[in-house]
Amino acid sequence: MRVLLMGLAVLLAGCAGREPEVRTVRVEVPVQVPCKTQEVAVPPWAADGLKKSDSLELKVRALLAERRQRIGYERQLVAAVGACR
Repeated sequence: MRVLLMGLAVLLAGCAGREPEVRTVRVEVPVQVPCKTQEVAVPPWAADGLKKSDSLELKVRALLAERRQRIGYERQLVAAVGACR
C-alpha cells in the first residue's frame, strides 16, 4: 500500500513539473449570412385572363404560353438561389 502511494506521488510530481503547452487552434465554423438578391417578380400568367366561353384553341395557346412563362420564372428563381451560395 505504501509503495502504491509513493508511486502515485511520484507520478503526480512528474506532471506538476512541466509547464502546460499553450497553442492556438483555428476552427472554421460556418456562419449563416443573409442573402441579398433582388426579389423575383411573379409574371402575369397568360391563362389568368381566360374565360369559360373562350375557344379551345385560345385556351391551348394560353396554356402553352404560360408553360414557357413558368419555365422562365423557375430559371430566374434558380439563379437567385444560386447567387446566395
